[in-house]
Amino acid sequence: MQDQTEFDHGYVFICGMPRSGTTILGRNVGRLVDCTDLKNTGTRADEGQNVQNVYPTAHELGGPGRFGFDTRAHRTESSTLLTPENVSKLRASWHKYWDNAKRIYVEKTPSNLLATRFLQAAFANSYFIVIRRHPVPVAMASQKWKFNVTSLDNLFRHWLHCHALFEGDRKYLKRVYELKYENYVEDQDKYHNEIAAFIGTQVPEPPKDDTFRIVLQWRNPTGLRVPEKGMEKASPIHNQKYLDRWHKLLTESPFRIYYRYLVRKYESQFNQYGYSLISGLPDGNEVLCEEGMIANGLGALSCVAADTGALMWRVALRFGVASRQVTKAILPQLVIGKLKQLRATEG
Repeated sequence: MQDQTEFDHGYVFICGMPRSGTTILGRNVGRLVDCTDLKNTGTRADEGQNVQNVYPTAHELGGPGRFGFDTRAHRTESSTLLTPENVSKLRASWHKYWDNAKRIYVEKTPSNLLATRFLQAAFANSYFIVIRRHPVPVAMASQKWKFNVTSLDNLFRHWLHCHALFEGDRKYLKRVYELKYENYVEDQDKYHNEIAAFIGTQVPEPPKDDTFRIVLQWRNPTGLRVPEKGMEKASPIHNQKYLDRWHKLLTESPFRIYYRYLVRKYESQFNQYGYSLISGLPDGNEVLCEEGMIANGLGALSCVAADTGALMWRVALRFGVASRQVTKAILPQLVIGKLKQLRATEG
């Protein structure tokens, strides 16, 4: 599957759960000496998954919070998709947006987390950079995708499922570098230097002058203005915002029996990855001690209710979109034009 000429170059794949910092990390790695990331693809965040037709995108597999549960998301060297023709198609689709004068090619797609072995078999001299973030910010940030709303219970389970799959895959990888989002935002320079050494390059000097480009961004119609050369700065503020909100749900929400049940259900599992759902909470241990048939029974029922509510929300949204599309297809353009005029007049 690999061409000997590829060994003159390096292929770097940025991996992690959606909302784990893969985007800013991927762009910053693309700014290292002799590196190039995908640019001007015309798709959101310039993700490689959106400019290829070899494998299904995370959106097609259920979107954030659910894609990992689809067995097609976990691709290895045994995948039926790993054919010479598909490898050539995949390489061509990405090289179209890389600067081919550079030596190290950087591709970022969060769901790469479940496709490392597939990518290693397809691309010689491949490197994997895996970033991990606290499950609470990942889950809460993912809930912003209203069209794909998912319960916290399901999002926590998905986080664990995806990372467990990666843990099983890691031993097959030749080159992998792992870091935590929380550490990265506190000392970006340290990690840029370590990553540069890992992939065989250097961190460039800060530019005296810089230019900017626009990157398409979800829920931002004007796009995001990012520097071409200078490193983008990250902040721990965003993480703390979500953790503060989570602590408030555990202590003040009328549905806190549900949130506290999630703590008891998942705390020990997240501890294995170095995270806690009650860290920084004054009465955190009390939450863990609330076990009992009634508390656990109500908590389990709350999970069912939350999952059912999320499902109904998704169905309602998609039915609404489908209805609008059908209406537009059926109604004559003249009628649609009149309706728009009436709305404008009423406005």
